[in-house]
Amino acid sequence: MTTESFDVIVIGSGPGGYVAAIRAAQLGLKTACVEQEQNAEQGPAFGGTCLNVGCIPSKALLQSSEHYHAIQHDMAAHGITVDNASINIAEMQSRKAGIVKQMTGGIGMLFKGNKVETLFGHGKITAANTVTVTAKDQSQKNYSAKHIIIATGSSPVDIPIAKADHNHIVDSTGALEFTETPKTLGVIGAGVIGLELGSVWARLGTRVTLLEAMPEFLATADKNISREASKQFKAQGLDIQLNARVTNAVVQDNQVHVTYESEGQSQLLVVDKLLVSVGRRPNSRNISSESLGLALDERGFVNVDNYCKTNVPNIWAIGDVVRGPMLAHKASEEGIAVAERIAGNIGHIDFNTVPWVIYTQPEIAWVGKTEAQLKAENIEYNAGMFPFAAVGRAKALGQDSGFVKILADKQTDRILGAHIIGPMASELIQECVFAMEMQASAADLALTIHGHPTLSEAIHEAALGVHGKAIHKINRK
Repeated sequence: MTTESFDVIVIGSGPGGYVAAIRAAQLGLKTACVEQEQNAEQGPAFGGTCLNVGCIPSKALLQSSEHYHAIQHDMAAHGITVDNASINIAEMQSRKAGIVKQMTGGIGMLFKGNKVETLFGHGKITAANTVTVTAKDQSQKNYSAKHIIIATGSSPVDIPIAKADHNHIVDSTGALEFTETPKTLGVIGAGVIGLELGSVWARLGTRVTLLEAMPEFLATADKNISREASKQFKAQGLDIQLNARVTNAVVQDNQVHVTYESEGQSQLLVVDKLLVSVGRRPNSRNISSESLGLALDERGFVNVDNYCKTNVPNIWAIGDVVRGPMLAHKASEEGIAVAERIAGNIGHIDFNTVPWVIYTQPEIAWVGKTEAQLKAENIEYNAGMFPFAAVGRAKALGQDSGFVKILADKQTDRILGAHIIGPMASELIQECVFAMEMQASAADLALTIHGHPTLSEAIHEAALGVHGKAIHKINRK
């Protein structure tokens, strides 16, 4: 086996890997990126889960389903009448596939433009500073690198009691590929993936039931947010069952019979399709030789320090395969930070300001601490809330449910958390992320002029409300 040398080899071309490779190359480092997955044209499927079977395709379907739902339910209020509206699932899926192809192809162009070499196959660290790439035909080639970045991502968790057959019982990838609208859909897990994909098919006419084993809905979100979200989703027709522990799922007569326990009693749910979305696991199997001694934790995550260094010199790990939230933007920022560190620069990432987003309708987004976390940490705070119902732009859009909530330190007024449920929350949260990154106070936001009429006025008013000074809301002491 011949050997070619690089300054940096990145294993995986997801949002962490491809971004790390591009930045490393921009910094003058000879860089290669290993990708084992293939697309329909039998070329590298750049972009990992996010671009191919995650963030991008799910958002494409969410947008299509929102348009269809709006035509059916919302357009009449605008004086627009559409008779006999229908949805062509094949066309919807074709549009989604086209977007994915454009985005993944764009990464290939970026690699060429930045002189990142692609190594196609399965990458494994077989010795210090050595990556062995096994191609589809099982041929192997060794490559040496001064630094190696592991960015292998994650995969859906498969549970034995509801093992995916990729037809009736599917994972998130399968739920993105339905060729027709199922009459009924069961979802195990009412987390981000379950809510987003459940919303897609519910808007297209599917009766959706979510089975969540936890006693609380969206337990990681602020309690005001989770309560409002539960109310909104139930009003939309989503049947959310909490404390529902699935014990078995079998396919009978072309349907899935799901048995679950709730309040001490056994229940039966019969659905056309069942989506299993109970979390994701790190892709850490077979990424290094045992002799290398790469340390993993009990759940399979690669152990890293605050700088994404592993226990093996010059080997780094980022994204879903390490600790922290499994979010594409977190992986990308880690990738950039590691590339900068390898080049001898300062790589910065603040894990306290990583935003979370759920692309339901209404959207949900937050950054920083929740009220429950502040109370648990004995941090005194002030809270300001403002409803979209009092925002003119939200009224004009016909999307005036939800609110903005800002939490600030009682002593310093520094913003400690921001929580949004409502229209375009995914975009609005970025102002709060920036404010927290700049260590701004609630007063700083309150003194910032916001355009009118805009949705961002809800942030302005919530910041004013932190000190009981909201203008378009009665402030109660």
